[in-house]
Amino acid sequence: MNKAAPSDIDTDRVADILRAAAAEEILPRFKSLKSHEISEKNPGDLVTVADQASEAFLTRELSAVIPGALIVGEEAHEEDTSALGQLAEADWAWIIDPVDGTHNFAHGVPRFAVIVALARRGETVQGWILDPVNDDLATVQRGAGAFLNDTRLRLGPTPPIKEMTGSLGRRQADRLRHQSGDVPKDFTRYRCVGLEYMDLAGGALDFARYGGKLMPWDHAAGVLMFDEAGGFAAITQDGRDYRPGDKRPGDVLLLAPDRPSWDRLKIIMP
Repeated sequence: MNKAAPSDIDTDRVADILRAAAAEEILPRFKSLKSHEISEKNPGDLVTVADQASEAFLTRELSAVIPGALIVGEEAHEEDTSALGQLAEADWAWIIDPVDGTHNFAHGVPRFAVIVALARRGETVQGWILDPVNDDLATVQRGAGAFLNDTRLRLGPTPPIKEMTGSLGRRQADRLRHQSGDVPKDFTRYRCVGLEYMDLAGGALDFARYGGKLMPWDHAAGVLMFDEAGGFAAITQDGRDYRPGDKRPGDVLLLAPDRPSWDRLKIIMP
């Protein structure tokens, strides 16, 4: 059993690993993919050779940082789902999204990210989100804050609900656009949740609502980042904290600047 604690993890070493994966496996393929290098895992869910090569690189290098740690990777999950079931009990687990925003990447849109989280018995303790195009790196450690490059991320004052900008799926956004009263009207979706979390923690986005499968490689690092920046995130069904090792069918994750605005947004967007 590995006894390493989060304070023992060399954050810069992990950051260097993400940057190396981007430099060696991702960026050289951006806008250079051949048709046979792009395929569908499921209808509309793309995977490229860059996803696969980046995950292999990250798996190898992160395994050397904490030998014996569980690896939960998005692409490996397609072949073997068992690692996901071990996440809640694993002493240490690396959670990897090798290219977040694959649809954008495959279509030459410069909105994609590399996401890595470190979990301890199903709870995220550290996270890294890299924007390879701009070489911006967001990092977080539980209890020690969130940072974008060298700048501490802290949310400012909570804006009025109707002045908020948020990330929302098309159906919810269309419904709110036709709803009167004190509701937000400004919505976006990047098709890259990693960059959305960077903007949520940085205050460029005020709220987000995520449903569907809530896979841990999408949300583990970002939720902790938003929390450490001063935001409030919880599962709408019962108000419990998000934990990557606690995945239940039908869960909806809502993020807001604080608990009062979360309560209001939950009513508006059930």
